[in-house]
Amino acid sequence: MQFFKLKTRISKFDDFGGFAQDFNLSDKDLVITNEFLYEPFMKPLNLPCHFVMQEKYGFGEPSDEMMNSILNDVKKLDFNRVIAVGGGTVIDISKLFVLKGLTNVVDAFERKIELVKEKELVIIPTTCGTGSEVTNISIAEIKSKQTKMGLAVDELLADDAVLIPELLRGLPYKFYVFSSIDALIHAVESFVSPKSNPYTQIYCKAAIESILDIFVKIGQQGPEYRFERLEDMLVASNYAGIAFGNTGVGAVHALSYPLGGNYHVPHGEANYQFFTEVFKLYNKKNPTGCIAEVNKLMADKLGTTTENVYNKLEEVLSALLSKNKLSSYGMKESEIEAFTQSVFEKQGRLLANNYVELSKEEVSEIYRSLF
Repeated sequence: MQFFKLKTRISKFDDFGGFAQDFNLSDKDLVITNEFLYEPFMKPLNLPCHFVMQEKYGFGEPSDEMMNSILNDVKKLDFNRVIAVGGGTVIDISKLFVLKGLTNVVDAFERKIELVKEKELVIIPTTCGTGSEVTNISIAEIKSKQTKMGLAVDELLADDAVLIPELLRGLPYKFYVFSSIDALIHAVESFVSPKSNPYTQIYCKAAIESILDIFVKIGQQGPEYRFERLEDMLVASNYAGIAFGNTGVGAVHALSYPLGGNYHVPHGEANYQFFTEVFKLYNKKNPTGCIAEVNKLMADKLGTTTENVYNKLEEVLSALLSKNKLSSYGMKESEIEAFTQSVFEKQGRLLANNYVELSKEEVSEIYRSLF
């Protein structure tokens, strides 16, 4: 069994100008980004690249409609490298644009076309959660099917991942929290994955320790503390991405997708709703496996016992931002069974990566308990 791979080169720069010079940006580059990033960091450099502002095509999570609209506009441009500068939406969109002969992204997600990479891909994350700069996964809302779909193939791997901590400075606190909680979930789910191994666990441990340390100190010192640790959080998110890029994630993500797909809840926020409940159930079903190791790791960082670790974790996370009831997003109690069915019909790739097998009744009960 393959333990570990990392095909993406990782670089770090103090500012965008240093990156632009070192990577020799030119008129053969398509840069997909956002206006609020372009104006302060890219526009003053007078770069000759082709720029696409993602928000002109829609807001929120990436969708097939959004991707296809951008695809239609850029197909007439001459470029051989795609540069993603943004959060999860920008990154997931950009990954698809390296594929040869793509005319409808749904064809790629459903694997109806041969997936051939024909352009270079550079990813610069501007949030601290997805880890997508080092994974082979793109996720989009497929509106016609009212769900999210993931495409995981090595053709989507970035050639280069570039970390520029200053780009996180303008990230609003709410998005910082949800994205960094997502990074923590990546690391914890990766640690207990059936594919987990000593190599990936090194990255998981480093990510968990760093993220929890930052969370505890934000709780003690206030939201402004995050600015003292921007690079630490960006690196921790990258570590978590490297880990789950090799192991995958599981039920937390699987349960979140119907909520995100039906009610447009951002990815990190949706994952947050299910995190501790899924792991409480995992721990109840098999407390003696590798979950015991991650429980001790988290308990030590949180200054509590392993028996109390999930209650303490909820306390720390709630001090950052409170967790919502599923009903607050518009979900109806009558949808619990439909959501459960959707998880088992459409998220088999993730459920196969669970720490322990979960039944439909158990998944339904998690939804019910959080409703």
